[in-house]
Amino acid sequence: MSGHWTDNQNDAIVADYFAMLAADLAGQPYNKAEHNRLLQLAIARPRSAIEYKHQNISAVLKGIGEAWIPGYKPAFNFQGSLEHAVARWLDRNPDWLTPPSRGSDHGISGAVSESGMLWIGPPPTYSNAPPPQELGQMMAIARKYDVAQRDARNRALGRAGEELVLAHERATLSAAGRTDLANRIRWVSNVDGDGAGYDIQSFDTNGGKRLIEVKTTRGWERTPFYISRNELSVAESQRAEWRLVRLWDFAREPKGFELNPPLDSHLSLIATNYEATPL
Repeated sequence: MSGHWTDNQNDAIVADYFAMLAADLAGQPYNKAEHNRLLQLAIARPRSAIEYKHQNISAVLKGIGEAWIPGYKPAFNFQGSLEHAVARWLDRNPDWLTPPSRGSDHGISGAVSESGMLWIGPPPTYSNAPPPQELGQMMAIARKYDVAQRDARNRALGRAGEELVLAHERATLSAAGRTDLANRIRWVSNVDGDGAGYDIQSFDTNGGKRLIEVKTTRGWERTPFYISRNELSVAESQRAEWRLVRLWDFAREPKGFELNPPLDSHLSLIATNYEATPL
């Protein structure tokens, strides 16, 4: 059989991949070899071709800001028809993109430690994490499917991320003996609505304000995200207090990094919208 995969074959292997991924995210056992054997019978492709196609699916998922099966390392030389197959599956299964909860069929395992604290590491700047060679291809996929807009519109995902950061801030202050400050943290976006230019008003251990804007994705740490003109303005005018907390890998085990203004020293900021007024 030629190297070309039909839509039916792509649809079959993508559906099977997501079945394994759901089990993986939920911490449930599954047998990759058995899945492969059944696919061989269903789509008439050899074991090695199926294994490699699984790696291609991982690459597509990484590009569109989704979790993938760790055992299938992303391989990026895939046909465009595979992208379409993944997009078709997600269109047919929109609930997949909603934030999972513990115990769900694709839930978070270990979102926060028992102390309530998240893992906050260094940002993926060139100095500490050189970008992968396939970054350009991944960014092209992300732009094609407008991953940043998808995450921005997913209010449930954003709210879930803010809840985790809120718990992290409270736990951090409590662990430092500042329960007085922990009790004064405000979830600004929940109480006052959007518009403040940040989501959470917290404190450092000395009592200084931390104005935290939370950006959440189910994807990897370099998944692009949207930031509003108002958020940028507040970040610039309140540099000493404003912080951006980026949560990633939210579907499996959320992690984060924190950025301080000026943001253009950490991020490539590209204008994507213009206000248009007829002449």
